[in-house]
Amino acid sequence: MAISGLVLNFVPCSRAGRRRDGPHRAPGRHARRVPLGLHPGGMELIRYFWEAAVSLDEGSRELDEALRFPLCAPGPLDELLRAAGLADVEVDEINIPTRFRDFDDCWAPFLGGQGPAQSYLASLPPKGQDALRERLRARVPIEADGSIALTARAWNGRGRRPTR
Repeated sequence: MAISGLVLNFVPCSRAGRRRDGPHRAPGRHARRVPLGLHPGGMELIRYFWEAAVSLDEGSRELDEALRFPLCAPGPLDELLRAAGLADVEVDEINIPTRFRDFDDCWAPFLGGQGPAQSYLASLPPKGQDALRERLRARVPIEADGSIALTARAWNGRGRRPTR
C-alpha cells in the first residue's frame, strides 16, 4: 500500500498523475488523501483567512489555495487516481469538527510560517499582520462563550493497482 497524506497539493499536476510502471509499483491498494479548502464547507479556517486577506490585498488572491490546488475536489482527485492506472477508485470526504477555545487559539496556527497562508502572513509587515488578524476576527463565527467551531474537510481517495 502507498499512502500520500496531504502532499498532492504540492506536486505539480503533470507529475502527480503520471502512471509509473515497473518493479517498484506492485499490485495492491494505494491511497491518496488531500485537504479540501476550496469550496464552501471545506477547510473553513483557511477559507476565512483568504477571504480576509483578499479583502485587504487583492493581490493575495493568486496565493489562495482555492486557486492553487485544483486537486482538492472529488472529480479531479478521482481523475488523477484513474490516470495513474488505479482501478476501483473511490473518493469520499472526511469531516473533522475543529473547536478553538478563543480567537487567539484560532490565530495561533497561522504563526508557524509553514503553508501558503502562514507564509503569506509572515511576508506582511507587522501592521499588515495586525490588519489581517482583525479582519479575520471579524469574519469567523465567535460563539457567546468566545469559542469558534469550524469544520475541516479532507478528501480521501483510494484505488487498487491492477494485477498484471
